[in-house]
Amino acid sequence: METEATDEIVEFLQKVTGAMGLSLTAQVEQTETGPEINLQGDGADVLLWHRGEPLKALQHVVDMAFGRRLGEEERIYVDCLGYRRGKEVELRQMARFLAERARQTGVEQEIGPLNPYERRIVHMAVAEQPGVSTESVGDAHLKTVIISATKRPS
Repeated sequence: METEATDEIVEFLQKVTGAMGLSLTAQVEQTETGPEINLQGDGADVLLWHRGEPLKALQHVVDMAFGRRLGEEERIYVDCLGYRRGKEVELRQMARFLAERARQTGVEQEIGPLNPYERRIVHMAVAEQPGVSTESVGDAHLKTVIISATKRPS
């Protein structure tokens, strides 16, 4: 994504958070999949209340406002105080743990309900593990991921 567009997203985020009475700064890191914008400052934790629901809502607004400008493989990633990055690490660890349990016991393991972003993290983490597979089940935005052994333990 172009620097000009990233600057526009940062300005947008600062206007939205400013309207919320927050004075936040944005650190931008360009990644393979698009810009990662981490918001920081006094009162930033308000975006993390209720398990990060305000941050998820802000992510959704940014996706709707700027998503069409991105290429097919690009994504704008909005974080606050490194919260989402930490949750991502935690989700990967849980997925690997459940994959190992499924492989050892042969019993399907469930994780969820998860949004599409979280499901992608789980699917990718489990794909790195031999002898297990994943499947998303459910018919709503939030779905459960089933982790199964691809072969029975000996």
